[in-house]
Amino acid sequence: MALKNVIGIDHAVVMVKDLDKAAENYRQLGFTISPRGTHSAHMGTGNYTIMFDPDYMELLGVLVATEHNAPARAFVDRHGEGIERIAFTAVDSAAGAEEIRARGLTPIGPTDFERPVTLPDGTISAAKFRTFMWPTAEAPGGVRIFACQHKTRETVWIPELMKHANAARRIKQTLIATPEPAQEAAHLGRLIDREPKAEADGAVTVPSGGERADFVYLTLDQLGKRYPGVPLAGLSERGGAALVLVSGDLAATEKALGSTAVRSGPAICVPPAKANGTLLAFVAG
Repeated sequence: MALKNVIGIDHAVVMVKDLDKAAENYRQLGFTISPRGTHSAHMGTGNYTIMFDPDYMELLGVLVATEHNAPARAFVDRHGEGIERIAFTAVDSAAGAEEIRARGLTPIGPTDFERPVTLPDGTISAAKFRTFMWPTAEAPGGVRIFACQHKTRETVWIPELMKHANAARRIKQTLIATPEPAQEAAHLGRLIDREPKAEADGAVTVPSGGERADFVYLTLDQLGKRYPGVPLAGLSERGGAALVLVSGDLAATEKALGSTAVRSGPAICVPPAKANGTLLAFVAG
């Protein structure tokens, strides 16, 4: 039975070492960046968001070491910067946590937190969330998964933040490198009740649900063959590797990316070394 309270990918979390430098880097790549957010004290993290429709990217950095952010700090120590976890949209986080508990897994949470938000008119509001995580050990391909219930969508999906000079519209695929694509895809499929599908090149796709972005598990060699000419320096053999983004105008994408752009077949790419450990591949919508 499919999970009733969890639908497809909500956002991808890119862990970075220096939050403000990472935000400026992504701004230079043509993304509109939200004002900096600071999470609740027990989380010890801050973020910038890059808003699309219906999903987004989150640049996340540790501001103060806490027990809650220990796994994120360990990730950066071990792998450096890059995609550390993926969030699903939770319809109801408390009910969703009970759904996975009924499957024999012990959820972390649900946890309520918020961060202040400066709105376009200068007023201060708050973005409020309720999240739960699958157990830390349940991380297919080395990428943790969690679910996020947005209590205040209007303070997150702000229209002025959803228009980007590089014409990015939404996430199409999240690519995760692993020596064992079929095994890791099957693991995720069990966790979210979705059926993996083998691709012609040996990669394995798992739909996230709700017509949202797909997960794609593949080896680094398969990734290199999908994006020939794009340097993969900075990517590890196992872990979040790339985001495929739908562009509304590839000419605008190429212009905004400037000298960082690498044409690779039908895609315009930013190598991981230029995007804080994440290969960005822009494709036509």
